Amino acid sequence: MDGTPARSARPESAGAEGCAHGVSPAALPWVEARALAHRGGASLGVEEVPLVEADGRVLGAGLTTVTDLPPFPTSALDGWAVAGPGPWRVGGRVLAGAGPTSPLAPGRAVAIATGARVPDGATAVLATEDGELDGVPPAVADGTGARGDDPTGDGGLLRGRVEQGWAVRPAGEEASRGEVLLPAGTRLDPVRLGLAAAAGHDRLPVAVRPGAVVLVLGDELLRAGPARDGRIRDSLGPAVPGLLERLGARPVGVRRVPDTLAAHVEALAAARGTELVVTTGGTASGPVDHLHAAVAAVGGELLVDGVAVRPGRPMLLARLAERCWLLGLPGNPQAAVAALLTLGAPLVHALLGRGLPDLPTAVLGADVAAPVGVTRLVAARWAAEVEAGAGTVVPVPGRGPGMLRGLAVADGFAVVPPGGAGARQTVGWLPLPR
Repeated sequence: MDGTPARSARPESAGAEGCAHGVSPAALPWVEARALAHRGGASLGVEEVPLVEADGRVLGAGLTTVTDLPPFPTSALDGWAVAGPGPWRVGGRVLAGAGPTSPLAPGRAVAIATGARVPDGATAVLATEDGELDGVPPAVADGTGARGDDPTGDGGLLRGRVEQGWAVRPAGEEASRGEVLLPAGTRLDPVRLGLAAAAGHDRLPVAVRPGAVVLVLGDELLRAGPARDGRIRDSLGPAVPGLLERLGARPVGVRRVPDTLAAHVEALAAARGTELVVTTGGTASGPVDHLHAAVAAVGGELLVDGVAVRPGRPMLLARLAERCWLLGLPGNPQAAVAALLTLGAPLVHALLGRGLPDLPTAVLGADVAAPVGVTRLVAARWAAEVEAGAGTVVPVPGRGPGMLRGLAVADGFAVVPPGGAGARQTVGWLPLPR
């Protein structure tokens, strides 16, 4: 293969997964490869973006609150702010958004809305439905303690029972000024953006996302239409950019590369200005698998060359330049996704300044065999509790390395250790990015 030394491991079968043959001695154990991919990356730095553009980004610094939360005592419900024991003479009202009002004297009350600032001197908030104004239960529809045409009950005598401090949210109840609400490395979502807004932020420091270009290798792949004339439809070109984006990268394009060493070298050299180069296919030792030779030709350094896992054994990771990494995915679709989660997810986490992705656990719903020394990633779905018990995953059909049908209905990969695992055994779980 254009000067590339032959390797001892056989390419993975495109059919159903088998467990009879072993693995290349050079292939790294799955757990070790995953950790090495994370150690091989480095943070790309931090940038500030407007709050409205931060969804899905990763915090580059801890999120602190600019003020106390809430910033002043607020009412937790509609009713009256009261001072001291009742009954209370009602006068005026306080709506949300109003500034400080005059302090309440003992025996006085003021109608108050949810979220409004509680006046100084108030000892509790009496809920609308719990108060009696001049002996007549007030209407509750307008939420202000209304009765008749008077929305405040001004001048009326209010009676009711309420504990001291009831329904008053003190300043700083949720967080004190300067308190860290979310640590660096947290992925932002709509709820967390809402928290950032409540904490007083208009812009947020976020990790710089690695740009990612996808190079599709293989003259046998069609861009459009059904398979024909010995050629098949490319499924990874459309799939990989979206997966990369869900992992936190920034896809910048997909390029088709002919099956020649010169074309491979030209494509890698041109892509070195991008932080992450992801190739599909060409990672094994077939007659037109030029990726190893191309990496060497551009001065790249191989970090991982094969992993003791099925599917996905012939995956690779290399550094092409100081701030450019290459992730080589096998050409078989399910093997490619397994490789992306094995090496790509830890690498992207490192580039975003995040720790090694957690590996949650699940309970196997069936026996799964695995060769000695080989981890198996088995496409599986969460089982209904009545079907197999809480936290149980069951393998899906159609999970050969060249198939995507099984992954389309799977929730992730069960990480079956070398030697296999039995039903009801706890194993690692790699969720699919959706």
